[in-house]
Amino acid sequence: MTNVQEFTPYTSHRLHWFPYELARCRQLKASTVSTRSLYGNAKIRPPFPSLQPGRASTRDLDLMGLDPAVWGTDVIQACSVCDRSIADAGLYQVWISLRVGTDTLPLLVNACSLDCIDALPTPSEGYVPTPHTGGVGIVQPPADYA
Repeated sequence: MTNVQEFTPYTSHRLHWFPYELARCRQLKASTVSTRSLYGNAKIRPPFPSLQPGRASTRDLDLMGLDPAVWGTDVIQACSVCDRSIADAGLYQVWISLRVGTDTLPLLVNACSLDCIDALPTPSEGYVPTPHTGGVGIVQPPADYA
């Protein structure tokens, strides 16, 4: 997937976020996304859902049978940032808004450690300025229509 050059999920209005791994597609030059459907979009700023608290151990978590409504996916195997096994480390989820292709997208990061979260790039200008866990405590910049 790292060689993908165009990303076009435009008619997928039920997609509100994307996996951080999409940011690894260095050849991606063009995207067409229905940005009004996205969490934190610049037009109407829909809220980011709260993520689960970070876990230093995944010992009691079935990483191959997760509830997608809670974790955003049914399986998490590797860190979105460094590819380390999540089963061998921890699980820390954060949201980050980054430019991918020609759109700024809300990306869900499944990190193995706080160090990997610290290694994330700076979010796009005009969006929440740091990686975050969503919820009511997150203050987003004013919407374009405010």
